Amino acid sequence: MGKLLRVNTKEKTFGFEEVPQAYAGLGGRALTSKMILDEVPATCHPLGKANKLIFAPGILSGSPAADSGRLSAGAKSPLTGGIKESNAGGLVSQKLAKLGITAIVLEDKPETDDYSIIVINNDGVKILPAGDLVGKGNYAVMENLWGKYGKSVGVLSIGQAGEQCLKGASIQQADMNGRPGRAHGRGGLGAVMAAKKIKAIVVDDKGAPRVEIKDSEAFKAANKRWVELLRSHPVSGEGLPAFGTAVLVNVINEAGTFPTKNFRSGRFEHAKDISGEKIAELTEQRGGINTEPCHPGCVIKCSNVYHDKDGKYLTSGFEYETIWAFGAHTTIHDIDAIAMLDRLCDDFGLDTIEMGVTLGIAMEGGMIPWGDGKAAIDLLSKVGEYTPEGKIIGNGAVFTGDALGVDRVPVVKKQALPAYDPRSCKGVGVTYATTPMGADHTAGYGVTANLLAVGGTVDPHKKEGNIELSQGLQIATAAIDAAGLCLFVAFAVLDNEDGLPTIVKMINAQHGLSITPDDVMELGKSILNNEIEFNRKAGFTKVDDQLPEMFNEIFPPHDTQWDFTLEELSKTLKF
Repeated sequence: MGKLLRVNTKEKTFGFEEVPQAYAGLGGRALTSKMILDEVPATCHPLGKANKLIFAPGILSGSPAADSGRLSAGAKSPLTGGIKESNAGGLVSQKLAKLGITAIVLEDKPETDDYSIIVINNDGVKILPAGDLVGKGNYAVMENLWGKYGKSVGVLSIGQAGEQCLKGASIQQADMNGRPGRAHGRGGLGAVMAAKKIKAIVVDDKGAPRVEIKDSEAFKAANKRWVELLRSHPVSGEGLPAFGTAVLVNVINEAGTFPTKNFRSGRFEHAKDISGEKIAELTEQRGGINTEPCHPGCVIKCSNVYHDKDGKYLTSGFEYETIWAFGAHTTIHDIDAIAMLDRLCDDFGLDTIEMGVTLGIAMEGGMIPWGDGKAAIDLLSKVGEYTPEGKIIGNGAVFTGDALGVDRVPVVKKQALPAYDPRSCKGVGVTYATTPMGADHTAGYGVTANLLAVGGTVDPHKKEGNIELSQGLQIATAAIDAAGLCLFVAFAVLDNEDGLPTIVKMINAQHGLSITPDDVMELGKSILNNEIEFNRKAGFTKVDDQLPEMFNEIFPPHDTQWDFTLEELSKTLKF
């Protein structure tokens, strides 16, 4: 399973070690969460020397398995104070796997303010001064590093938000064009990387051998079936490639669960102006790209490249959650202003969900007017200018709400809610409340059965069946994250009996194993139990597994309400 690369950021030294038995066979989220539980004191300061930042490719990463190039990043979160795993596409995961690196572990903390970059290639590892990259945004950093180390190298970097150790700071990955369009967004992990004084990590797999496949014929057969499953499903094979993740804007708005003006209603009157269909139309007119993979080997291709009115590049990886957060949540409906806000987040290194919700809180508190795209851009720009206003905004929704005296702050475990209202999509609401990650739709995407009729149907407005739906999806998602697979493969897996068995066949063929689908589900349970245990040690209780009281309000248009008790939700956390 390769080796661990441990980097002592204080001493600027590194060493390789064999993977300990306790971590054998683990990858992705399974490995990051197990290592954080075992090696990080749960009560430590997230920006202190005891915290660790871990990057781990998935179990299938580096192989030809379709859509297996996600990289997990894990640490104690500066935003939530609990455990965090955030995964992203890009180039790094597959390159690390080909270099035989099971995980990069950043340890300790420098006593000086000098930033470094880490360069990893087939010849070894170098820790070099970051030089004039300090203070620069991710666009400039990635352009510099691609120019210096060659196009197509994998890059992880932080921008100005990370350097200020802001709680909304992300770690960006270079996409296939060398732009910072892929983000380890949630939880403030960019601040942890900054605390370690690492500005960027470059990964170059040139000259490295291919990942060994123990049974190549069995793997080819399983992967062929896997690609068929992904391409034949109406969501992963048609909707997402045609309109990207923003295909959901009109769908979720029509369902009445598109949170508008800080979760006051479920429909946005200007939804068509910010929809996937509108973006696809503008992209075609302006010469952008509607269908692009986020990493090599992706067959879903739901990413995009968005151009401005003059036909010039503006942003990439322009996704549903971002469009909702800067759009319906704030009532901004100028799609070009929303795209600029996305670009600023990629450049400064900020989580777009956290920042969109935060701008809504700023509007709630009278800092800027509702729906004013220019004012939102001006305020978010303050992060890159290192101003006090920027530091407030960049620290997220809770911090901004406290600064402005706002009590209507949609968070769980201090992390902002994503783009589905929990009162009219209760399956995902249960996930928001109970996942160890803080409010996170990707941890258990109840939208599938609630709104999309994928994997069956569960009434989104009623309590019945939604705890079980969330629980099952949280288990399956943890296992998918461990494999390094994109979350969107879940559509095909949920609607095909041979979906999970096909994944298992690929894992077995690659690693010479004989595991079963039940073993994979047990892995998912073990990941969640590790994360719950870390949070328990950090001081979390079942009181933290609930939505804020603003969700007691009746929610139009369906007049739904959040009505789960703490006792009912506590059942979800038993894996």
